Amino acid sequence: MSKKVWKGGALTAPVPPCMVTCGEGENANIITVAWTGIVNTIPPKTYISVRPSRHSYGLIRESGEFAVNLTPASLIRAADTCGIYTGKKVNKFEKCGLHAVPAAKLSCPILAESPLTLECRVTDILPLGSHDMFLADIVAVDVEESLLDGEGKLHLERAGLAAFAHGEYFELGRRIGTFGFSVKKKKRR
Repeated sequence: MSKKVWKGGALTAPVPPCMVTCGEGENANIITVAWTGIVNTIPPKTYISVRPSRHSYGLIRESGEFAVNLTPASLIRAADTCGIYTGKKVNKFEKCGLHAVPAAKLSCPILAESPLTLECRVTDILPLGSHDMFLADIVAVDVEESLLDGEGKLHLERAGLAAFAHGEYFELGRRIGTFGFSVKKKKRR
């Protein structure tokens, strides 16, 4: 298979278009970020990378906390809007018809409409160039009850999550495997 070689660039895809809430009270804001992920299990850690010029950057830096609200496909218009407008000029909660509700462990709100939220406390800020990375401990996870079965097992496939890839949004589709399926022994009959 023949390949063209380009200079280095940000092309890992897909990534989650997460709606990050930060700030408090009248200063609460939503910023949409795609530069996020899990970096450690024990302790649970995540990150978001934000340009220092963004309104939310100062809110997060000052408070040392933020919440990563996973975005279902039904909220992708709101996620896009929150990534376009600045919280300096627009109340994104009002503009998008979203509802801020108290977090369990943070001062900043979480989104009532998000099916799953990671509540995060910043441990380190790493300047990387165009963005600074906020490395954070995940101190709580808020899960919509409809995603849990009778035994309390999470079924995230029920959330209808969205993905972002190279400037386009996608709705996640059918499951094609589970962790470890490639080495799992077949059941004998």
